[in-house]
Amino acid sequence: MKKDSYLLVNSKILPSVFEGVVRAKEFLKNGTASNNSQAAKLAGISRSAFYKYRDYVFKYDCCDSQTINLAAILSDRAGVFSAMTRLLYENGANIITVNQDTPVNGTAVVTLAVKTDKTLITIDELLKKLKDVDGIISIREV
Repeated sequence: MKKDSYLLVNSKILPSVFEGVVRAKEFLKNGTASNNSQAAKLAGISRSAFYKYRDYVFKYDCCDSQTINLAAILSDRAGVFSAMTRLLYENGANIITVNQDTPVNGTAVVTLAVKTDKTLITIDELLKKLKDVDGIISIREV
């Protein structure tokens, strides 16, 4: 079986049907359209074009989002992890993944992948606030 091959191509040189497929998929995702036929119609493409390309055309957002990885050492006390995630939420960060080791000697190592494209403050300010949270022994971007 042949392995799939991918190309990153500027949409300016592609037929408009591909952008229509992406728009139709967004209409379905955000609830603007309730079915494939309606999504295709709203996007200005045929239903058959949507079905033909929907599994092969994807939007690539290289520059619209920023993801950082954080490594933290937390005190093994109730509420410390919750305080850390609450602070991230309150400042517009979105946690993508969390990996927490079993606590040893009263501390736990936590790594997080955090989407920061909608944060209300800079990454440096966010890290400073996180360092001030009671129970966070250390936190850094990795």
